[in-house]
Amino acid sequence: MYQLRWICSTCRTQRPPAAAAALRLPRSHLRAYTRPAFAPKPSVDIKHIRQNPGLYQQNSIDRNYAAHSEAPWKIIKLHEEWLALQQNARHLRERNNLLRGKLAKASSKSSTDDTSENRAALIDEAKAMKAEIGVIEAKEAQLQDEIDELAQQQPNLSSTHTPVGTEPHVVEYINQHPEAEPSQSDRVWRSHVHIGSELGLLDFAGSAQTSGWGWYFLVGEAAMLEQALVQYALSVARKRGWKVVAPPSLVYSHIASACGFQPRDQNGEQQVYAIEQSEKDKAKPQLVLAGTAEIPLAGMKVGHTFEDVDLPLKTVGVSRCYRAEAGARGIDTKGLYRVHEFTKVEMFAWTMPDNPDSEHFTTPTSSSSEAIFEEMLSIQKEILQALGLHCRVLEMPTTDLGASATRKRDIEAFFPSRREKDEGWGEVTSTSTCTDYQTRRLHTRVRLGKSGGKLEFPYTLNGTALAAPRVIAAILENNWDEGDYSVTIPEVLRPFMGGLEKIQGQKMHGTGSY
Repeated sequence: MYQLRWICSTCRTQRPPAAAAALRLPRSHLRAYTRPAFAPKPSVDIKHIRQNPGLYQQNSIDRNYAAHSEAPWKIIKLHEEWLALQQNARHLRERNNLLRGKLAKASSKSSTDDTSENRAALIDEAKAMKAEIGVIEAKEAQLQDEIDELAQQQPNLSSTHTPVGTEPHVVEYINQHPEAEPSQSDRVWRSHVHIGSELGLLDFAGSAQTSGWGWYFLVGEAAMLEQALVQYALSVARKRGWKVVAPPSLVYSHIASACGFQPRDQNGEQQVYAIEQSEKDKAKPQLVLAGTAEIPLAGMKVGHTFEDVDLPLKTVGVSRCYRAEAGARGIDTKGLYRVHEFTKVEMFAWTMPDNPDSEHFTTPTSSSSEAIFEEMLSIQKEILQALGLHCRVLEMPTTDLGASATRKRDIEAFFPSRREKDEGWGEVTSTSTCTDYQTRRLHTRVRLGKSGGKLEFPYTLNGTALAAPRVIAAILENNWDEGDYSVTIPEVLRPFMGGLEKIQGQKMHGTGSY
């Protein structure tokens, strides 16, 4: 399952030329938050990084994390420095123990000027040695902190299912293309911006005055359509045994980072909205708005220990999502496709780790995480197929994976308004498996009853059941009927919209508008 590459026998001790990046990472790539005292300490498998630096270096390069590619070699260098300090400290402690013995003997002898002077000298030497040991211990702690920092910033290892590079692999299609032969079709396509504005469903002018670019008002049937989509997606997930959770929108920044969402991306652009704190609250842990329910759902079990019989635990949460980086101006930013705030139904699950009794990173023989991965995909396909949208399923390449994902599949729907960009395709769902990346950083564990109560880190997976704005946009564009100026509501949504079958508009004769 993991992207393993042959590493030569000398690569563990001989560092390659530092052409990809400098050894010490730029300050902009370090965490932009302070981990509060109550937060559990992450437990990254640093030993595996030290044993396979070439693997982790190539993994960072493949995933477009070039700034982190030299970190494994830096970890080895720092670890060697740490070992040297450990050895020095051990010698000093041995000498200190000998001094204690000498002091004990000097104290037991009768007090003379010679023994008093000798005792005083021994005490001075012991004090100097204690101070020297203190300096070494402080340096050891500093090195360990730097090693931990570099290890935590390493992206997850990529799955062998994941294509290396920038091009995804098309796995399958859902439903028929609505215009398979454009040259023989006289169908009139409209963008959802045009349809929504003319039918009074979308108000971008009002939101621009209220909140700025990247926000929107859903009005009338569009607002009802959003709620119908949420309820339908929940009904499909609940039918499969997923437990509904209503998560908070505010989370601590260290929780978001532990899930793989950094305050700033590799280009220094803001990804999340941080909550401004008053002067009296500056010392409190920073809060951010969650970009997806995945973050609070993962945080719900921070520091928790599952029993193996409790897994898999499958949850589905409805939340508002907040994204600061809504993209550069262009076709992606017109309308509902890329926005700062939206409603999303998100699936999140904890499963047993693969091969819990084997070495940490080995190819699994059987995988409950893989079964949940396929279940998430089947839920997404069921929803999109029932909505009548033409889609394609993609195995995403290494450069498209976030820090936490080892594997990701996206489903893209056909948007007529995007025909000049990506041939009309646009992402509507995503499914990722994150192995133990998140649970190690959140200290979520599972007790293995069959292994004598051994503690391991469970795997986590997340998948979009439904992201409302893009699906609304796809429904408006694909279900538009130019003949009677209406949008047909998918049949599966009608029970949630009072039986409404169409959103009907009226053409203003002689003007060419509604």
